[in-house]
This record gives sequence, structure tokens and C-alpha cells, in this order.
Amino acid sequence: MADLAKAKTLLEAQLAELKARLERIETDLAEPMDADSSERAVQMEDDESLEGQAAVIEARIGATQRALFRVEDGSYGTCMECGDEISAGRLEARPESVLCISCKQG
Repeated sequence: MADLAKAKTLLEAQLAELKARLERIETDLAEPMDADSSERAVQMEDDESLEGQAAVIEARIGATQRALFRVEDGSYGTCMECGDEISAGRLEARPESVLCISCKQG
């Protein structure tokens, strides 16, 4: 059985870090474009990359929030596919994991 207090602490720290990263990206994206057209082209390319990063971070925020809900409802650490326990090592590496390694690889 997963150590729920440790998992909750890890997940809350991960959530705070992800939200801070997303906020930095949103701040960068809100900056006005340069008047120089060549510089603006570089900025637009950078913005596309930042938007992609933001989408990945938003998905991880959602996964982390769902993991916190599983901690609260007592289902954290149980594979959502087969019902077996997710290994402590996997949860330590990816605390938001919903699948055991066998189901993830299968």
C-alpha cells in the first residue's frame, strides 16, 4: 500500500511546481511582439514552442490533481486497469501514475 501522506506531499509539491512553470510561460506569452518583423518571426516561433509546453504542463497539472483526488478517496496506488497495486518505485518516479508497469507496457 502506498504511503498516502508522502504521496500527497509529493503531489502537492509537483502541482505547485507545475503551476509556477505554467505561470512563467503565460507571462512570457503575454509579452508584446517586437516591432522588427524578423525579431517578431523569432518570437512567434518561440511562442509556438511555449504554447506546446503549456499544453503539456496543463495535462500534467490535471493528472496531478486527479492523483490528489485518488489520495483523498483511497484509490491512490491502485492500477485503474487491473486493480493491482502500483509499485512504490513507479509511484516515486511518477506519483500521478494510474497504471501499474505491466498495464502501462501492455
